[in-house]
Amino acid sequence: MAARRFATLDVFTEHPLAGNPLAVVLDAEGLDAMAMQAIAAEFNLSETVFVLPPDEPRHRARLRIFTPRQELPFAGHPTVGTAVLLALQDKRAEIADAVAFGLEETVGTVPCIVETGEGRGRARFRLPRLPEIWGEAGGLGPEPEAVARALGLDPAEIGFDLHRPSRHTAGTPFDFVPVRSLAALGRAKPSVESLQVAFGAGAKVFLYTRETGDPAQSFRARMFAPASGIPEDPATGGASAAFAGVLMQCEPLGDGTHDVMIAQGYEMGRPSEIALQLVIEGGALRGAEIGGSAVVVSRGELLL
Repeated sequence: MAARRFATLDVFTEHPLAGNPLAVVLDAEGLDAMAMQAIAAEFNLSETVFVLPPDEPRHRARLRIFTPRQELPFAGHPTVGTAVLLALQDKRAEIADAVAFGLEETVGTVPCIVETGEGRGRARFRLPRLPEIWGEAGGLGPEPEAVARALGLDPAEIGFDLHRPSRHTAGTPFDFVPVRSLAALGRAKPSVESLQVAFGAGAKVFLYTRETGDPAQSFRARMFAPASGIPEDPATGGASAAFAGVLMQCEPLGDGTHDVMIAQGYEMGRPSEIALQLVIEGGALRGAEIGGSAVVVSRGELLL
């Protein structure tokens, strides 16, 4: 029987018991995909990360990321949380508070910069893959009527300004649904069946509104992926990464650097803040970063 170290963190928050919980198994060598999936189901968090030696020695680690039901090629809150945990693990008194390293994920190598404190830190990473549209309809989502039925809303509440349902991916595909108000966002009540009818099997649906109630926040959001074992997610970095594609399609952004704060998890009592930065040159998205805080909540051993 091996003792495998693990830690849990709350991610996209500076406070324990907020944000999005994450489990990180630090000693994952020897585990196959079936065992990793079983452990992720045991933790039953939106994602569990397994840390392995990197394929390239210059990188810090190789990560495999699992929801309770499937493996993901990339996800934001596991990247931020694991980067903070590894930086804390490596920290020594004689080194600087900020470190940079690469994390190998299925989508590619993710460059990270981490600033650490006592049991917590803040990480940002550059997207290894810029957002792109997906689906047969050229990135268009379902019609507002079908979307409204799936969410228990009125069709008039779907869409605002130039925003319409759309499909984008930065490694993991999402359906993006703009809603007119914070009230509509809070009333949305999808089910596994209704989401499957409107969006297809295995849908991951990200709702967002410009109405936030806080001038420091650019958008409020909710994310539903019940087919992946995530009835609702408190903070979704992978969706926030793909959201850069939504902004390029629907917002009049000019050249330069644009900072966007996405608030999520409030309806669940797990408030989270995800920092998205876009760099636009010549009218095209040249780069994007996701950033956020994480705090260690627990440490232990898996006796497997």
